[in-house]
Amino acid sequence: MNILNELLPPVIDNLFGYDMLIILMAVGTLGYLLFILWYTGWVYNKIHTQAYLPDDAYDDPEPPTKAEVKQMKSSLRRMRETSEKYYSMFATLTGIFPLMGILGTVVSLIPLVQDIQNMQGSFFVALTSTLWGLIFAIFFKILDGMLYPRIERNNRSIEDFLESLDSKLTELKIAELNKP
Repeated sequence: MNILNELLPPVIDNLFGYDMLIILMAVGTLGYLLFILWYTGWVYNKIHTQAYLPDDAYDDPEPPTKAEVKQMKSSLRRMRETSEKYYSMFATLTGIFPLMGILGTVVSLIPLVQDIQNMQGSFFVALTSTLWGLIFAIFFKILDGMLYPRIERNNRSIEDFLESLDSKLTELKIAELNKP
């Protein structure tokens, strides 16, 4: 408990300096994560209302045209690309936190060269920015581990549905060739 009493005051003192930038960045990253979770849920629902029912969907009296099947394939590919782009940006953001912590350390230690008297204060600022950077890096790395399987599951479902649509296109081409 004594360590916590010694650690807390400098952390709180430096909270509204460079550390606030790291905290604001973490809040923004968390908001972006919530958006990605919403988007991956939307993609999942969109895929699974179709992906596991394609044969039933084609039991209609009029099968889809080749253009409709190609449009569905294009739409699925766009969803996959968008999902991968969003995830890549999230992974990049989460990788920045340790760098922000190190940057805060370096920025805080540079004045030590000029002012040895203020060494203790600068050293605390340096360590707290490193602390926040590492805390958020660990936190978002855990969330990344939970998000990645959702992205992969959606990508596998999209691939399955694209294969189904390829089969349907082949059937449509054969049916077209067999027309009298």
